[in-house]
Amino acid sequence: MTDQLRGDVVLRVNGEDRVVNLDNRSTLLDALREHLRLTGTKKGCDHGQCGACTVLVDGERANSCLLLAVAAEGREVTTVEGLADEDELHPLQRAFIAHDGFQCGYCTPGQLCSAIGMLAEVADGMPSWISADLTATPDLDDDEIRERMSGNLCRCGAYAGIVAAIREVADG
Repeated sequence: MTDQLRGDVVLRVNGEDRVVNLDNRSTLLDALREHLRLTGTKKGCDHGQCGACTVLVDGERANSCLLLAVAAEGREVTTVEGLADEDELHPLQRAFIAHDGFQCGYCTPGQLCSAIGMLAEVADGMPSWISADLTATPDLDDDEIRERMSGNLCRCGAYAGIVAAIREVADG
């Protein structure tokens, strides 16, 4: 019975196709960490409540602890390890450093991936829960950033630096 639950899954992670043999009930988070050894993505609550496991799937943010790995087959998965361009950090990575957007750093990979996805949502004109006008271009003020990032928790309380870093990148 157990052999029927295992199989090869081809995951495109950080621009590279990777074949993993895993139980078809494995989450994307476990496939990334345990099978591909990409440990930047963190397991926090394992219930989709903290955002530490956030990755980008086809450019959209996703809690990898809630997504089955087989559901990511044929899609582009980007983890924190795939954000930098060789030795050149992603602008958000540089801004997080400049604004002290982390303390212990455990949530930082998820915060970064979520921020990138959030900025793409804003660029696409997607409203948030606090958007006053659902048809207008979102105004990305600090309250809007906080609302859009509310699914990513930081136990150290580095929120001021996180918001400042995102604001810097959003403002160009």
